Amino acid sequence: MQLSKNKKYQYLFFFILTIYTIFNGGNSNISIQINFIFVSLLFLLCLKDKNYNLHLKNFYKNNQKSILIYLIFIFYLIFQIIPLPIEILKIFSPEKFKLLSKLDTQISNSTISLSPSNSFFQILNYTTLLIIAFIINMIFYTDRHKYRFYLFLSYVGFVASIIGISFYLNGNPDFLIFKNSFYKNASTGFFINRTVFAVFLLFSLISSLEVLRNLNIKISKKKDNFFLKIYIRLFIIFITIGIITSFSRIGNFLFLITILSYLVREYYFTKTKNSSIKYIVILILLIDILILGFYFGGSKIIDRFYFLNDELAEVYSEEINLSRFEIAKFGFFELKKFLFFGYGAGGFESLFQINYLELGNQYANHAHSDLFEFTGEFGLIGIILFFVSILSFFINRNSYSLINIVIMSYMIILLFFDFSLHIPLIQILFIIFFILNKKSLS
Repeated sequence: MQLSKNKKYQYLFFFILTIYTIFNGGNSNISIQINFIFVSLLFLLCLKDKNYNLHLKNFYKNNQKSILIYLIFIFYLIFQIIPLPIEILKIFSPEKFKLLSKLDTQISNSTISLSPSNSFFQILNYTTLLIIAFIINMIFYTDRHKYRFYLFLSYVGFVASIIGISFYLNGNPDFLIFKNSFYKNASTGFFINRTVFAVFLLFSLISSLEVLRNLNIKISKKKDNFFLKIYIRLFIIFITIGIITSFSRIGNFLFLITILSYLVREYYFTKTKNSSIKYIVILILLIDILILGFYFGGSKIIDRFYFLNDELAEVYSEEINLSRFEIAKFGFFELKKFLFFGYGAGGFESLFQINYLELGNQYANHAHSDLFEFTGEFGLIGIILFFVSILSFFINRNSYSLINIVIMSYMIILLFFDFSLHIPLIQILFIIFFILNKKSLS
């Protein structure tokens, strides 16, 4: 069977996303660099096709203002890593100037960013996000393409769940590149962090439910997909178990929001009643209760939704104890010192180490509140550019589908209480879902 050109490009894109998934969501400087190269090459291939160029031009025409603001944001990040004369740096970043003044070494030029190397790779990452937005509009332009992506993510989520659950049931040993020892009592799959794993599986769960819903519509049109429906139900069961056994309170809270949203839609807002979706959602709830109630203990059913309890978990050292809440509070109070121009994308780790030298080798590379960290990294000027671009890009009267409303709730909760939005793969999934569920596809 010969693949069409469009399928080839889509499968190349799926391959790139698989690389992101396997290597901890692309959350390393080397992964960001490699994925930037792959995404850029795919984009250049797509530009050779006249039809893809027409899709891109139409996308640019409809979102010209937003794209231009985002490009200004990229150039602003570049400005943060340009060495400035120390007298000019004093104007843009008085706090960085104070830090440099305490050093014995005479410095004539320095950057606004506390970590120029990390900021450089974050510039590559944010550029990659824009290129991916272009690619999605170029090669996923029909409903058939959208559901092909959903099917891919459903399958990848299933595989990640199988691996995560298998590791968990065997005590989470480190295996090759997978470092599972960070969370001995939780499923993490390909990811180091259990909440990132849970959020990834939530996108996979939504994809699975949407594929199942679409398959039921096709059946009414005399298109039989009996075996595929069985596979998708199997995927949903294992993805659900993966989310549950991550024991991420935020992930499980978002899981509850997702399930309740689908139930409300099926009972009150869907014109064509879909019994299959209602039954599978009820089955998910039963699996939840059975697994947690009988295998892990009944207290786990309610306890895992108290995601604010995670903020009380402490980071121990001989000199100092820091809770996640205290780390987030630290990020908040540092904002006023770098208010307008920030301390550079990816600079929080350096900021933390400067202020907590007594911790030695222990450090925090995220503020446990993406809102505080993004604002600190970009400064007021950068965060305004970023959010104005994103809001005008994704939010309009055509964006209020159930999926977009659900993932908007994800974004708000993660912004305040977690750092998952700093993970490249999670950022990409938000962009893809917003785009695929915003525009009218043929």
